[in-house]
Amino acid sequence: MKLPVLVGIPILAISTLLAGLAIAQSSGGVHSLRGTEIEDLRAVDEVHKQVEGRLTRNYRQQPPLIPHAIEQYQIDKRTNQCLSCHDWTVAGERRAPTLSMTHYLDREGRQLDTVAGTRWFCNQCHVPQVNAPELVGNDFLPSSAER
Repeated sequence: MKLPVLVGIPILAISTLLAGLAIAQSSGGVHSLRGTEIEDLRAVDEVHKQVEGRLTRNYRQQPPLIPHAIEQYQIDKRTNQCLSCHDWTVAGERRAPTLSMTHYLDREGRQLDTVAGTRWFCNQCHVPQVNAPELVGNDFLPSSAER
């Protein structure tokens, strides 16, 4: 390459950088995603309380809601604390509902003695029932409700 081209590339890069900095400075600065300064106190949303008792299901095949707190439950690839009460081997003595037999079927439909790996993470489908308001309003009615 010729010398003027080698000198021109860095000059072009520096001028582009300086122009970008000038535009960034004039744009008004950075705005916080939380909407306030870090030093400002911000009200914390209400903690939603667990609803005791069992709620009815809204539609056929709805996974049951969990009627108790699960914050301290360990559920990982080696341990599932839900099974200490809900596995078919102990549910009767613990007076807990037994898992559906579908939880003991593998992908090919074969019956297993332990919970299938595809059903291991309970909170994938089941959630605790709390007094939280709807995030998005809807007019859903259960299939048994009159319209």
